[in-house]
Amino acid sequence: MSQKLTIAASLIDEIIRHSLEEAPNECCGIVAANDGRVTSVERARNVFASPLRYEIHPQDQFRIMSAIDDRGEELAGIYHSHTGSAAVPSQTDINLAENWPDPLYLICSVMDPSDPVVRAFAIRDGEVTEAELDVDG
Repeated sequence: MSQKLTIAASLIDEIIRHSLEEAPNECCGIVAANDGRVTSVERARNVFASPLRYEIHPQDQFRIMSAIDDRGEELAGIYHSHTGSAAVPSQTDINLAENWPDPLYLICSVMDPSDPVVRAFAIRDGEVTEAELDVDG
């Protein structure tokens, strides 16, 4: 899986909008792509409805992954928000990624709601590496 994603500014805005709407709880969702270019951002429910952790609802995960597969796209990323901390993976995020090492992890910090920050990371074998988000449009 690539260490870079190209994403339209409108899709970054969608992640930010979802993050702000769900605050103070963390939001979550899935990012689909073709050849490293994001094609859609799919909202999901956070099973925990918590400001401290997230888990994509299994029904949403199945529905979204089926739709991505039907469209011939790939799972490129998993996104979630941090409502009280910076856009860097927490230890909880690192532990969750153990089961999903291939997608990138996009984190939207809305700690300062007037200045949201979205960053992407590869999390593999407990190691975190920032990935490039090439925002266009």
